Amino acid sequence: MVLATDQLARRTGAQLRDRFRRVWMNVLLALQTGVAAGLAWLIAHEVIGHRAPFFAPIAAVITLAVSVGQRLRRAFELVFGVAIGIAVGDVLIYLIGTGPWQIGLVVALAIVTAIFVGSGSALVTQAASSAVLVATLTPPAAAGVSYDRFVDALVGGLVGLGVMALLLPLNPLTVVGRAARPALDVLAEGLTETAEALAARDLERVDAALARLRAAESDLRTLEEAIGAASETAALAPVRWRTRGALNQYVDAAEYIARALRNSRVLVRRSQALLRDGEALPQPLVEAVRALGEAVSWLRRELAGAVEPVAARERALRAASEAGIAYEEGVDFSGSVIVAQVRSAAVDLVRASGLDGKEAHRLVRRAVGRHVPPDRR
Repeated sequence: MVLATDQLARRTGAQLRDRFRRVWMNVLLALQTGVAAGLAWLIAHEVIGHRAPFFAPIAAVITLAVSVGQRLRRAFELVFGVAIGIAVGDVLIYLIGTGPWQIGLVVALAIVTAIFVGSGSALVTQAASSAVLVATLTPPAAAGVSYDRFVDALVGGLVGLGVMALLLPLNPLTVVGRAARPALDVLAEGLTETAEALAARDLERVDAALARLRAAESDLRTLEEAIGAASETAALAPVRWRTRGALNQYVDAAEYIARALRNSRVLVRRSQALLRDGEALPQPLVEAVRALGEAVSWLRRELAGAVEPVAARERALRAASEAGIAYEEGVDFSGSVIVAQVRSAAVDLVRASGLDGKEAHRLVRRAVGRHVPPDRR
């Protein structure tokens, strides 16, 4: 009973910490959205003179809340989708009245118009939902069609974009660093765990490492989305222009991080086969895999510190060198595949450190080749 109570307390505490962490990470987003909603209402009400411009703050909130981590095009789709839905709804409901078939016709025509303007899913969805809102909650008055709501939607959307880009813009390096950490940590830990498992000839630990690496695909997608959003912020927000150099390191490295992850999964699968088949396992092969894990750890730290990843590059080349020693000492079929995958992953990590393909291949080939006879390179 006491044990169960302790476990429940630990789980509850962990959940609370996770929730507080998520709140803290999104405080700036909440502040951005609140400021945008207030500014949108202020401009539409006080500057333009609309009596109750509730579509303005709605459009501002939708733009900021839904476009987090998305492309700038996505935000524009939201803005103009809302505006199209309102415009189509206003005109048609004024002409044909309200009712079930009128609502259906309004939604259908709003979608068709949105597809004609641009077939993005966000634009189509927002056009349809805005048309429904107009047709059911706020149909146009008998005095005629008013374009106030169309203008309000544009004002709100543009205010949202302005706040996102110019006022309180998110720090691109924080966004990308936060997204890169899980992907790189999983890769580093998976390789390190594989090296330890090979040293202990523990097949179950290799299986667990492979499962973790397979689950890291979602982390890669998150990183790609974060890089896209951060690149846009760095391009649009003057106060974030100074981050573009450091951000470019992440942009250049992302493709090769993904390649290293996929090459590492092949490496771990062959490690399973090596242990199952009882093949030869020279100690340098274990050290090669461990050095790859260290290279990934250093890559994460150096990218986060906005410095050239020299330490990551050195450890990737050391991994290639240890793989060459293992090959010279003698490996069987699966061992030779692991050597090849260490070499491929080392090239990926050297390229992620900022070198071009020709130089990366030359350095890795030299690191491996100094230990392998010319007729076996």
